[in-house]
Amino acid sequence: MELSVVVSTLNDRERLVSCLDALAKRTPTETECIVVNGPSSDGTTGVVRDRDDIDVLVEISERNPSVSRNAGLELATGDVVAFLDGGYAIDHSWYSAIDESMADGTDVVTGPVTGHPLHAGQSSDAVAGRTVTHFHGDNAAFDRSVLDALDGFDEYLTAAGERDCAHRIASLDFEVSWNAAMAARCEVGTDCGAVIDSRESSSKLRSDGGRTDPDWGAAYRSLSYRLAKNYGLRPGVFARTAGSALREGATGVCRLAAGEATPTSWLSDGTDVVRNVTRGLWDGVRARYRDRSPRRNPNGLSQRHDRAVQVYDWR
Repeated sequence: MELSVVVSTLNDRERLVSCLDALAKRTPTETECIVVNGPSSDGTTGVVRDRDDIDVLVEISERNPSVSRNAGLELATGDVVAFLDGGYAIDHSWYSAIDESMADGTDVVTGPVTGHPLHAGQSSDAVAGRTVTHFHGDNAAFDRSVLDALDGFDEYLTAAGERDCAHRIASLDFEVSWNAAMAARCEVGTDCGAVIDSRESSSKLRSDGGRTDPDWGAAYRSLSYRLAKNYGLRPGVFARTAGSALREGATGVCRLAAGEATPTSWLSDGTDVVRNVTRGLWDGVRARYRDRSPRRNPNGLSQRHDRAVQVYDWR
C-alpha cells in the first residue's frame, strides 16, 4: 500500500505539531504527508516549513473543508488517500488498520476519534431504498479509484461534505467499513472541530467542553442541497427536511419555555432555516441537472485548479 495522508489545518498550530509528530512516528517513512493550511494566521506555515517530514505544504484561501480535501487530493500520489484533521493524533494501530482493511478489498475505511465527547461510532441510514453508511470525514481512508469515481468532494458544501460523499459512495455501490483500530485521538476539553450529529450541523465545541449555538442556516442548506442533488425533489426529501426542522423547532420551544432562549432568537433561527432550505433545494436541483452521472458532483476536483495560493513541494 502506498499511502498519502492529507492533513487539513486552520489556526491550530499547537495541535498540528502533535498530529504531525504522531504521523512521523507511527507510519512508515515512505508515507506521503500533505498539509493543507488555510487560511491560517497563527504561524502555521513557518512551523510546517521548518519540518523535514512533510512532503507538500498547500496554502489555500478558502475556509471550506471540501476545498481543503480536494486541494490535498489533487497533489496526492498514493493508491490510498487518507484524510485527517490536524487536531487529531493517530494511535499506533491507525496505519496497520488501514493496511489490513485495504488488503481485504475495502473501498473506504473509517475509525473512531477517541476523547471526543460527541463523536459517535459507525452509523447508517436508509434513503430512497439505498443504504448509506456515514463516515468521519476527518479520519477516513479511500482507495484512490473511489475518489476518482467520485471526483473528490463537492465544494459547494461548506459543512457536511462527507455526508454528501457517503450518499454518492452508496449510489456507486462502493462500501464503507468501520475499523475500531483506525483510531485518532482528540484531547478532552479542547475545541475538536465540527460535531457530527444526524444533520451534520455546523455547531462547535467550546474550549470548556460546552457547545456553541449551531449555524442552523448552514446545516439546513447543506441537508436540503445534498438530498435534492442526490435524490431529486421526491416526497421523501421534503419529509426528511421538514421532519428534522420540526424536531429542532420543538426543541427550541422547550428551550424557550425553560428560559434558555428568547423569542427573537427562536424566530430568527426559524427564518434562517426556511430561507436556507429553499436555497439548498434550488441549488441541489440545479446541481443534479448539471451532473446527471451517478457521481453527482458538479463542483468536484476536476472543475477547477486554482485552489492553492502557494504550494511548497519537497518531494
